[in-house]
Amino acid sequence: MLERTLRKDRTEVTFVLPVDCPPGPVSVVGDFNDWQPGVHTLQPRTDGKRAVTVTLPSENTHSFRYLAAGDYWFNDESAGDRDGPNSRLHT
Repeated sequence: MLERTLRKDRTEVTFVLPVDCPPGPVSVVGDFNDWQPGVHTLQPRTDGKRAVTVTLPSENTHSFRYLAAGDYWFNDESAGDRDGPNSRLHT
């Protein structure tokens, strides 16, 4: 799930997943972090989910995916748009 907070010249996007599905560490990787795993690792929240917030320029489009343990890549179905094998996010 994606949560967006609009600011003056940027958008804060929070990537949210259940705390244990999939199990193990999960990173969000995309063109905004040069597809580098571990840069934006989801952390547990008090609501029983895990999340990470990334600040992105407004009025842009970004491609991303999640990477879980065991080299398991998956998309965010709530993004609503795809760019080939990747999820697409509009800010």
